[in-house]
Amino acid sequence: MTSELTGGWAPRVWVGAPAPGGLALPAAHPTAAHLYSPRGVHLDASHLVVADSGNHRVLVWHGVPTSDEQPADVVLGQPDERTEGRAAGGRGPERGMAVPCGVLVHEGRLVVADAWNHRVLVWDTVPVTSDVAPDLVLGQDDPAAVEPNRGRGCAADSMYWPFGIAVVGGRFWVADTGNRRVLGWDGGLPDHDRPADVVLGQPDAAHREENRGGDVGPDSFRWPHDVTGTDDLLLVADAGDHRVLGWTPHPGADGPAGTVLGQPDLRSAEEWPYGPHTGDRFRSPYAVALLDGTLAVADTANNRILLWDGVPADGRAADHVLGQPSFAANGENRWSAVDRDTLCWPYGLSLHGDRLAVADSGNNRVMLWGRS
Repeated sequence: MTSELTGGWAPRVWVGAPAPGGLALPAAHPTAAHLYSPRGVHLDASHLVVADSGNHRVLVWHGVPTSDEQPADVVLGQPDERTEGRAAGGRGPERGMAVPCGVLVHEGRLVVADAWNHRVLVWDTVPVTSDVAPDLVLGQDDPAAVEPNRGRGCAADSMYWPFGIAVVGGRFWVADTGNRRVLGWDGGLPDHDRPADVVLGQPDAAHREENRGGDVGPDSFRWPHDVTGTDDLLLVADAGDHRVLGWTPHPGADGPAGTVLGQPDLRSAEEWPYGPHTGDRFRSPYAVALLDGTLAVADTANNRILLWDGVPADGRAADHVLGQPSFAANGENRWSAVDRDTLCWPYGLSLHGDRLAVADSGNNRVMLWGRS
């Protein structure tokens, strides 16, 4: 691929099992270097954190990996690096996880969206040893509880499949995917049991219907999955409606988005699986990341990453594409061999400086891309 097509981005370091030419099957007994369908990733100057979703665990590298297949330093959610499964070695959810997805380090605290346990976990510091229990559980009555919406009705303090998390504009945001809404807490990470201050996508905290029980619109979600933005812009990847919605300024209450990417208007939800492909239509965009004017969208089911030089206000096509030979292609691993610059269902993104971390879920790896 040309540098102009990719915007100067190129793959640097591969974390996960090797896949010489073909798809790597997940290991029957994982190690600290193996991944199985990773869905979330966080990158900063001091850490790489990966939601190793298929192994029901989170891996932490202290320091950014510098070599391929480098093993993680810390394993959370399992008693050791070779155990997998939702039961966490038979000990229950107090230390275990079920399909963790979103991961985040904010002000020195590690945050994990433990999606299928319908909760968010918080460690007051990023653990330096494995098998450490979280210090705080959000969305459940106690660390042993795992029922959707706390086993009660949908409310401002409950969750159902929370997949994405972010701190944007001073608020802590959760893409509460199964409730088809986005929750926001003023002042950052909340205390246990505190209800959300903002509920986006539903008429009130008790409702959870797809697209508010009607047609797609500027104030509805089908499958909100990730959140990013700046101090004056909030972006939500609404994967089920094949679009990214934007609010400027940040909404202080439920209300319509003002901009959309991936659709011609705010009332369209057309899936775009077949050609001719372009850079302005999506198919199940599960992740979105924004940093210093670079916008990245994981166009997951089209097996590509779309990049914009600046956030478009008019829905224009992307400036660059990763993982495909052109904007017109969408094949898994380009319908060819697995290579360093191919993608198969990219599910999570994280931007930091001149690095882009991609949770390349279908290839059971995370690839760190660099920009020259």
